[in-house]
Amino acid sequence: MADHPVKVPPELVKEWINDGPPLDQPKHVAHFIADRAAQWGADQELRVCCDAIYLHEGRPLCGGTAEWLRATRRPKPLSLAERALEQYERVEDILLNHDVIPAGCIRTALTRLAELEAQQ
Repeated sequence: MADHPVKVPPELVKEWINDGPPLDQPKHVAHFIADRAAQWGADQELRVCCDAIYLHEGRPLCGGTAEWLRATRRPKPLSLAERALEQYERVEDILLNHDVIPAGCIRTALTRLAELEAQQ
């Protein structure tokens, strides 16, 4: 056990019980709470690691290694437009391998859609 045990705040446990499956399904409730607690603990650890990096680098809470660590450990899911662009790139490769020139307007539209999503 760690010298500094991590304790989940009781308010969070109550919230998770309310958010989870019905209490008459104790096995499912236990799994739900265990999953939430594991994620909460991992998030707390990541926050403390990033704070330690900030202090070690002697910087205010901005830029650098800590942002890289956070982005690596908690990547944002791809947007719909970004996923569509990835799939379109695969289609382009297939078309080019068959000497077919893909329509550039589709890539342009998907790129613009990704830009608009990023602005929201």
